[in-house]
Amino acid sequence: MRIRIVDAFTDRPFAGNPAAVLVLDGDGFPDDTWLQRVATEMNLSETAFVHPLPPGGPAGWALRWFTPAVEVDMCGHATLAAAHVLAITGRARGTVTFTARCGLLTAEAAGDGTYTMDFPTSSLTPVDTPKDIADALGTEVLTVHDTAEHIGDLVVELRDERTVREVRPDLGALRAYARRGVIVTAAAEDPGHGYDFVSRGFFPAAGIDEDPVTGSAHTALAPFWAARLGRTDLTGLQGGARQGLVRVRLRGERTLLTGGAVTVLEGDLLATP
Repeated sequence: MRIRIVDAFTDRPFAGNPAAVLVLDGDGFPDDTWLQRVATEMNLSETAFVHPLPPGGPAGWALRWFTPAVEVDMCGHATLAAAHVLAITGRARGTVTFTARCGLLTAEAAGDGTYTMDFPTSSLTPVDTPKDIADALGTEVLTVHDTAEHIGDLVVELRDERTVREVRPDLGALRAYARRGVIVTAAAEDPGHGYDFVSRGFFPAAGIDEDPVTGSAHTALAPFWAARLGRTDLTGLQGGARQGLVRVRLRGERTLLTGGAVTVLEGDLLATP
């Protein structure tokens, strides 16, 4: 079986967020233990597994995502990577429709090499700042919001872009504060640089110390920053040493996420199920 690594939310190799993609030819998924072992072996933030569905249904492909440690309910960058692989291999054209744990998702290819994905918008609930989270992050916290069930993150607003870039969290302490992870964010220091807000994502409970570019987190960052900036079409820059851009368009209960993708590796997976 061919397996590929795709850098998502970027237009060049070795940037954005890498995801492994395995397209299965059968009509179902192999055993969960095997899927998890493959993802652990890949040791990337997520590995996406897809298989075709019978014609005539609401979706053309079934999609699942695994971190090196667990299966997750929603993942943006690995969905983008999967759509890219289906496009470059000729398995799908135009709009690709997936069924996944979080419901029906679509990804539409554009002529400029980008893909626009349609995801459910995450709800935001203001919460009291959890005890000691400022200590875990090592910096002052302005606001904290909890998110919907599909991502289960805390969105933590920090003072400014520089603070987000320089934060060095206690990852062990962060495990106590969210079902999935903690997203820190702030407004862009200079929107003239091509982005409106910045973020970084830490997911130690899912086996990921820091995720370079978390597409699913932008389903919460979109309404968060739309409310503050007064616009529904925004661009986010995420990452520390490795970064990527996510263009977001808030459309009520749905959020559109747009980004590029580049294949950086492909080979044969010899350990078949």
